[in-house]
Amino acid sequence: MSVSKIQRKTHKIDATGQAVGRIATQAATFLRGKNKASFVPYLDMGDNVVVENADKLKFSGKKLDQKVYYHHTGYPGGLKTTKMKDLKPEEIVKRAVWNMLPKNKLRDIMIKRLVIKR
Repeated sequence: MSVSKIQRKTHKIDATGQAVGRIATQAATFLRGKNKASFVPYLDMGDNVVVENADKLKFSGKKLDQKVYYHHTGYPGGLKTTKMKDLKPEEIVKRAVWNMLPKNKLRDIMIKRLVIKR
């Protein structure tokens, strides 16, 4: 299969009143290109995605206070934690989409086509 020119469409997703996971699933599907008949897992055939109204997301339960994101600096005792309420809505959506994309060389390229607007 030779791919000379990839036709990329722009998909707009309105995040008003929706959960983060629902938005991230739609965005990851479009970024990866799984909605196309020509999908193959080893090529980046995905589209551009614009998520609008990220500040109007809906969170269930006490998620804003209880959900914690972790990362490690690589040094002993270097585990850092950040609560969800301390992050901007754009960062919450981006992290969710990032973790839904495949963990390979294409992930960095795919996430650049994601635009998140307040």
